[in-house]
Amino acid sequence: MNLISVFLQKAITQGIPLLFGANGEILTEKTGNLNLGVPGMMYMGGVGGLIGAFLYENSVAAPIPFVGMLIATLCALVCSCLGAVIYSVLTITLRANQNVTGLALTTFGMGFGNFFGGSLSKLAGGVGQLSTATTASAFRARIPVLSELPFVGELLFSYGWLTYFCIILTVALSFFLFKTRVGLNLRAIGESAATADAAGINVSRYKYIATIIGGMMAGLGGLYFVMEYTGGTWVNNGFGDRGWLAVALVIFARWRPLNAIWGSFLFGGLYILYIYVPGLTRDMQEIFKALPYVVTIVVLVITSLRKKREDQPPASLGLAYFRESRG
Repeated sequence: MNLISVFLQKAITQGIPLLFGANGEILTEKTGNLNLGVPGMMYMGGVGGLIGAFLYENSVAAPIPFVGMLIATLCALVCSCLGAVIYSVLTITLRANQNVTGLALTTFGMGFGNFFGGSLSKLAGGVGQLSTATTASAFRARIPVLSELPFVGELLFSYGWLTYFCIILTVALSFFLFKTRVGLNLRAIGESAATADAAGINVSRYKYIATIIGGMMAGLGGLYFVMEYTGGTWVNNGFGDRGWLAVALVIFARWRPLNAIWGSFLFGGLYILYIYVPGLTRDMQEIFKALPYVVTIVVLVITSLRKKREDQPPASLGLAYFRESRG
């Protein structure tokens, strides 16, 4: 493969965890909930999958990769679901501040991931030596035959199943939000929960379901990073700022899942661009890593100046709904 095709392939692999997180955040924000706990839920999903795979591989004599993959996926969904439920109860039922709750959950999720991931590493013989390679092999399995095609095979068909599932999930999410009655109800809540409530829509139920499913989507981003990207190996703080990049991607995509697909690949490319630019100092490398945020700010300024309603966030984003104050 030439340098360009290698760069594009790396941009895709970098972009997929961002796309998972952005999908979850878009679904959540469409109901008016601002979930800044997405980075924490990605950590929880990643370490949950790792724990499941580790326990399975160390409890049987000859672990089966496919079984390990199922267990890891289920554990990732359970752990990220737990984080989403906690966030939902605090912000929807108890009406806690969404920004503070989300940031607290991110801090908790990172600590949860680093503690258990680091503990498993020590059990495996030392920090950084934990590996669930058998399970990871199922996540990293390529598409037979097609992946062997020159250029096209490496660029389009050389990824694990989570990559293709993420794209399919994004398309399905877009159809759900903009082409179904339930999606319309969900978006109506994000614009005006009081109006939606008056129309007979169960606001709390929609918010709970969207937030929990959104958190589980983010958890799959963490699972992808641990199992497919790093090959089943845990590194403390290895996620970096990818969770925040996923949140920024939501703004860049203007709350549209299909825009998030190409946006995630763009962010992934910008995030690793410094590797392909020779002669950069450490400070300059950090500046290059900030390019996705710079692009997001530019897009935010442009959309704000244009003032097109379809490019703006949900009108009630970040606002708690008090039904007793309706009307």
